[in-house]
Amino acid sequence: MTKKALIVWGGWEGHTPLASGEAVRDMLQNNGYEVDLEPGTRALGDPGLGRYDLIVPMITQDVIAKDELSNLVATIAEGTGLAGFHGTMGDSFRQEPDYQFMVGGQWVAHPGNIIDYRINITRPDDPVMEGISDFDYHSEQYYMHVDPAVEVLATTTFSGKHCDFVEGVVMPVVWKKRYGRARVFYSALGHEANEFKVPEMYRIFERGALWATR
Repeated sequence: MTKKALIVWGGWEGHTPLASGEAVRDMLQNNGYEVDLEPGTRALGDPGLGRYDLIVPMITQDVIAKDELSNLVATIAEGTGLAGFHGTMGDSFRQEPDYQFMVGGQWVAHPGNIIDYRINITRPDDPVMEGISDFDYHSEQYYMHVDPAVEVLATTTFSGKHCDFVEGVVMPVVWKKRYGRARVFYSALGHEANEFKVPEMYRIFERGALWATR
């Protein structure tokens, strides 16, 4: 049976939500999915949301109606997968702790803005990370508040160059978790759509999304 995915996009344009959504749409279609790409949050309130096997939020710094949020959370808890990246899932609805509990983390800072930093693979045995070694990355280095229950697949270490009091802090970058019956996947990589041209970033998110799919 063909897998079905919903991508919702919107919010802050600096994260290129539509272009990123189109990149993920093409990625999933290449893996045989049927994909709906919808603007805003309205689709998340659909009573039939559970017909999707995967939901990918692509919305930064926005608001969501209470009924839409409760429908989304209930749908994920029942088994529809959730996958996303960077601020388009990790900084979507700042005033909604139920959403953050489901995702497993919330963005709070990126000292130095666009910088060079290193990604360290902590679970090379995990299928999402298979064949991927530590690599350098040029983007925002996310400092996040993270649920200690997540399964961390990759981390980054803050040098202190741009914020001296976080020197040496090891921060999760990629994780997996469970929420109810669902699988949830998150990667902090992907500030703009052009980062999908980085092979490691692309493979990590592609594998994570496939893993999260019901």
